[in-house]
Amino acid sequence: MTHRSRVYAVLIDTPEAEAARAAAFWSAALGATAQPFPPAPQFTTLHEALPGLITAVQAVDDAPRIHLDIETDDVESETTRLTALGAEQVARWQECRVLRVPGGHLLCVLPVESDPDTFRARANVWP
Repeated sequence: MTHRSRVYAVLIDTPEAEAARAAAFWSAALGATAQPFPPAPQFTTLHEALPGLITAVQAVDDAPRIHLDIETDDVESETTRLTALGAEQVARWQECRVLRVPGGHLLCVLPVESDPDTFRARANVWP
């Protein structure tokens, strides 16, 4: 059975104490408008920083890093596909699977967040 997935977001993970300063820096550096995201206060969206992708600063209780979110119409199949390529699932957060990929970076696999037309137009189809 086929499924679809695509890179949905670039997240700039920043220790919580530095998140406001990081959001101000990245919004100025990328020419974007920083907008709080009230449903999830740990996120500050950087509106139009990377056209076609959600870009945000995420306050975390961990080390600073940048990670990608991949949205998919089948979280289990996409997680299986990526683990077959060498990723390792290290955590779950709500419906999201957190993977550590070769090289040590993190990657999150989550259900489709974008509007259906955008997802269909931009997603890869996997067997």
